[in-house]
Amino acid sequence: MRLLRLEDNEFSLTEIVGNKNLRYAILLHTCGADDEEVAFKDLVKGIGKGTTGYNKILFCGK
Repeated sequence: MRLLRLEDNEFSLTEIVGNKNLRYAILLHTCGADDEEVAFKDLVKGIGKGTTGYNKILFCGK
């Protein structure tokens, strides 16, 4: 399973192998204009900061 990890307000990609008990959230809903949402690739590249979508994901990560 691939997950985003939040450390020091920065996202990184992590891969989990095996049966570990982890706390994670699944975010499916978008609530802003297309140019305010971020895609997975945007998070991995570190772009899209300051958008409504990025702030929503950051809030949920905290």
